[in-house]
Amino acid sequence: MDLDWLTVPARVPDETFIQAALARQQNLTKPPGSLGQLESLAVRFAGLQQTAEPQLERIAIRVFAADHGVAAQGVSAFPQSVTAQMVANFCRGGAAICVLARKLEADFKVVNLGCTGETPEHPDLIDARIAPASGDFTRGPAMSREQLAMALNAGRDQVAGADVFLGGEMGIGNTTAAAAILAALYQLPVAAITGRGTGIDDRVLEHKVAVIEKALVLHNLKRQSPLQLLQTLGGFEIAALVGAYISCAQRGVPVLVDGFITTAAAAVALAINPGIEPWLVYSHLSNESGHKLALDKLRAEPLLSLDMRLGEGSGAAMAAGVIRQALALHNQMATFAEAGVAGAD
Repeated sequence: MDLDWLTVPARVPDETFIQAALARQQNLTKPPGSLGQLESLAVRFAGLQQTAEPQLERIAIRVFAADHGVAAQGVSAFPQSVTAQMVANFCRGGAAICVLARKLEADFKVVNLGCTGETPEHPDLIDARIAPASGDFTRGPAMSREQLAMALNAGRDQVAGADVFLGGEMGIGNTTAAAAILAALYQLPVAAITGRGTGIDDRVLEHKVAVIEKALVLHNLKRQSPLQLLQTLGGFEIAALVGAYISCAQRGVPVLVDGFITTAAAAVALAINPGIEPWLVYSHLSNESGHKLALDKLRAEPLLSLDMRLGEGSGAAMAAGVIRQALALHNQMATFAEAGVAGAD
């Protein structure tokens, strides 16, 4: 399957609107810089959306769900059946991201890329099944080339006309895949990037590290391209996120990157197409131990730090509320001239 679309250049933020937004921020009724990151967010979104009045009204949230073959190695505190059970919970509206999506009045959907358990038919569930699960990467590649292409394209196909895109994920074993990807991509010590995921104890964490180290030795990934690395170690939902992020940047849709797993997807997406970097907004610092290290490698500054590590896109949804307020302040505050207030000398 043709994947040439992955390297099509991303759109370029409009410097004219960036400068206009900066000038407006200097004339609002406040000391310059007093709103901190809220000011820089408004300026950034003005350039990304190419408008004097950036908005965050149309929010698209997609939770990509898939099972991982590596879960058979006992790397999670939860059984693999939980993936399909959580998909059903998303459909019922009972998960954290569902609550947040309702509060944001977002366009919310779940995309089933391959769960071992049965999933319900539901208007909010998109059936894009590739296989019951990815392969166990301690024994061979996680995906075939065709499966990789299907997952990437599934992510691309979920990028709708929106002011911002939030990608979430669900899949037992996916912190193992994400840690393996980041360790291979950045040549990091596995123990440094690998965390407790669903809440595993010290014994299972030690085993999880050993499982990843075994896979990295097996596949000898130093000379593999980012796409080959994703095919070898990734999951369907991680690959879908990669496709979604690249497609968003090509279409001019800002992305809110959630936590550890979505950051791994962002790292791969950037390695494939570096021009997408301006379109990726890192929403929060996860409590998953390797997330800060990954963000440091990306030179990324997260907006929030709330000790969250739930996934599902929940941290990104929290950040969306903050950005929405930042844009409202930018658009609706009075200037010194409008308010009849003396500005700074």
